[in-house]
This record gives sequence, structure tokens and C-alpha cells, in this order.
Amino acid sequence: MTMQVTLEHGIPVGRWDRMLGRVCVAVAFALIRLRPARLRRVMSILRIGARPATGTDAYGARSAVVAVSVTCAGQGCLPRSVATALRCRLSGTWPNWCTGALTEPFRAHAWVEVDGQPVGELADVKQFRKLIEVPPRGGQHG
Repeated sequence: MTMQVTLEHGIPVGRWDRMLGRVCVAVAFALIRLRPARLRRVMSILRIGARPATGTDAYGARSAVVAVSVTCAGQGCLPRSVATALRCRLSGTWPNWCTGALTEPFRAHAWVEVDGQPVGELADVKQFRKLIEVPPRGGQHG
């Protein structure tokens, strides 16, 4: 993924959240090796039984992930988005997990959103055409 971001710093995260964040980051790095269709399937299975995440849930999960991984705090949008969704799932919630692309110039990105609003992302994320979407409930999109 090629979205320009700045490294995030100074997000206060407790010890328990850091530990869970590390677990989710490790699992995310394994999952992102899957082909896109299989990754979508796995993410769709993981969301089963979860209630929709709130903005606070998703932002807290994202904070835990970026606090423990330099890659996720910087240019690693795919592992960051997967790990954030996994961290939400450990709390019984699920955000809308998305991947998308722009064509001119080509850029790809992955993120989570709640109620149509990207969590912790720049506003231009809304310009991306969603290619894969795994919402909290209901059918798959993309």
C-alpha cells in the first residue's frame, strides 16, 4: 500500500492494551501474506458474532496497534488495518475493514472506518475506490 502518512507518536496505551496490540500485530503480519480473496474470507469469518465498533473502540484499537509497531505507525497500512480490526474483535466489536485504490496516480490503501468515517486517517481516504470491504454485519462489499 502506498498512502503517505506520518509516524504517530505519544499515544497513551496501557500495558494490557500494548500486549494485546502486539498479539494482533503478529497475527496481522501472518494474515497479510494470504491472497486478497482468502484474507477477505478470513476477515469475514472473524467478524461473526461481533457487534459494530464505535469510533472510540476503533480508535483505541488503532492506538494500541500503532503504539507497539513502527511499521503500523508508519507506512504499514495493511498490517495496521488488519491488526486494528483484530484488536477490536478481541473486545467483541468489529469496524468496517476496507482496502481501496486510486488510479491517478496509482495508490493503494487499507483502513478501518466506523459509520462511514475513516478512523485515524487523512480526509483523502474517502477518494479511494473501495476494492474489499468487510463490514461489521451483513453482506460483503467490493
